[in-house]
Amino acid sequence: MTGRSRGPASGAAALHLKNAGNELFRHGQFGQAAERYSQAISGLTQTGTKCPEDLSVLYSNRAACYLKIGNCSECIKDCTVSLEFVPFMLKPLLRRAAAYETLEQYSRAYVDYNTAVQVDCSVQAAQDGMNRMRKYLIDKDGSSWREKLPPVPSVPLSAQRRWGPSAPRNTGERTCMPQNAGDTGSNKSQQAKSLKEEGNMLVRKGEHSKAVDKYSASLKLDNKECTTYTNRALCHLQLKQYPEAVQDCTAALALDPNNVKAFYRRAVAHKELMDYTGSVSDLQEMLKRDPTNSPGQRLLQEVQMFLK
Repeated sequence: MTGRSRGPASGAAALHLKNAGNELFRHGQFGQAAERYSQAISGLTQTGTKCPEDLSVLYSNRAACYLKIGNCSECIKDCTVSLEFVPFMLKPLLRRAAAYETLEQYSRAYVDYNTAVQVDCSVQAAQDGMNRMRKYLIDKDGSSWREKLPPVPSVPLSAQRRWGPSAPRNTGERTCMPQNAGDTGSNKSQQAKSLKEEGNMLVRKGEHSKAVDKYSASLKLDNKECTTYTNRALCHLQLKQYPEAVQDCTAALALDPNNVKAFYRRAVAHKELMDYTGSVSDLQEMLKRDPTNSPGQRLLQEVQMFLK
């Protein structure tokens, strides 16, 4: 028996400790909640558990406690262990990003927020965090900020959430609730398509703000439709909402890494945000895929002049 554990815990005992920790957390008793999670971790470790998902969640939960009480270094350690058990889990990515941000380690925070966006581009906290970090880094390092970033991992398709928020994640987490064969997915898909078409009609009329609302409603029903993101990005460009355009193009590229429109529109947004290095990078990637694209060639020449 260790000082932090009440003895070897079975899976049921660990679950009881986890639930007790959750209850304490809900009541703001973060220190006591962390103790319960520690006991569950210790118990599962002693019994030689073969369930990495359970340990990943427990470390992530304890990290949340540390974040609440301002112990960012321990939060980062626990999130890192959680992600070693189950890579690309959203909660530990977001918690570690928040801890890095609090410690003003903005480049590391940007990497984690960016990774979270790749996992699930519909998570607003991840998109907002990435935008905040970009602004800090541009202020600090200017147009060369991307060159100073740590490596940004490429999230495999198997770890990306490419469906509605209510669907189970494909990160190794188990689900006890089987999906009904008669799910309403096809109905949602039709509704999403209809809303997208309404948005397209509004774009043709020049009503870009209303079109954004239609595309947003469509994406709530079906967030795996790449062209909805690129269409909304076009509207954001017309409305001079450049960070939002970057977000949508990034989401589109997570679904289709070869999407020429997404690269071009994100390059335009980066140019307007004075991120000329980012704009050049996107245009070069675009021209690799479409070497004869005249607008892309012209914009690349223009942005390269700014860099000179």
